[in-house]
Amino acid sequence: MTRTQVPAYETLALARAGRRLTITLNRPDVLNAVDLRMHEELAEVFAFAARDAHSDVIVLTGAGRAFSAGGDLEHVRHNAENPHLFDEEVRLAKRIVFAMLDLDKPLVCRLNGHAVGLGATLALFCDVIFAAEHAKIGDPHVAIGLVAGDGGAVIWPQRVGLCLAKEFLLTGELVPAKRAADIGLVNHCLPAAELDAAVDAFCEKLLNGSRNAIRWTKVLLNQELRRIATALMDAGIAYEAVSQRQADHREGVQALIEKRKPVFGRK
Repeated sequence: MTRTQVPAYETLALARAGRRLTITLNRPDVLNAVDLRMHEELAEVFAFAARDAHSDVIVLTGAGRAFSAGGDLEHVRHNAENPHLFDEEVRLAKRIVFAMLDLDKPLVCRLNGHAVGLGATLALFCDVIFAAEHAKIGDPHVAIGLVAGDGGAVIWPQRVGLCLAKEFLLTGELVPAKRAADIGLVNHCLPAAELDAAVDAFCEKLLNGSRNAIRWTKVLLNQELRRIATALMDAGIAYEAVSQRQADHREGVQALIEKRKPVFGRK
């Protein structure tokens, strides 16, 4: 790979346009659902973006009609049957979150479709989010008997406040893009046909600005968010790993496979 080339990934696609680097979640046949390989590649790609000398603005988006449907169902089922495999995966989630927080370049989310679970976390840890009006965003960990420990409990309260974060994370409700924009969960809600122009215009504004002033302002803004993530992520990962070993999680996954409502226990 030459200095100007971008690395090749199995589940991500990278492309440059001038000083802009676009990272695309690239499993469109499964709505960009996250499997182990995508976890591994996401844990590395933001570190690449940080050290990439040929970009100043990063855009994160999804291929096809979704941003990301969250965990790949077959992968989630496999983990439910083999709980020890999940432990490394949640550690990868921590690496992803901190790699995003440590990225000093502006990170813009082009939310082209639904963002669910880890997909929502990826979107919400971006600096500015432009959402297509048909998109929905939510973190339904609880719907399959899991704790929202891989970043949701960190970022949702910072975007919408504790009361609304509790409402959405305790129910797993998906939020339509219009309401998400109204409550400050995302920055902009636009017709899908206008999404690219809006993202392009915003990126161009950043690229025409003072690079160091923009980067260092972002670093300053992320200091408190990084402190909160440091305080919560280890506990969140531990709680999620414990919940992954419970009967409720196995029931939640089976209900998802069978397309029915789960029947959770009361212990």
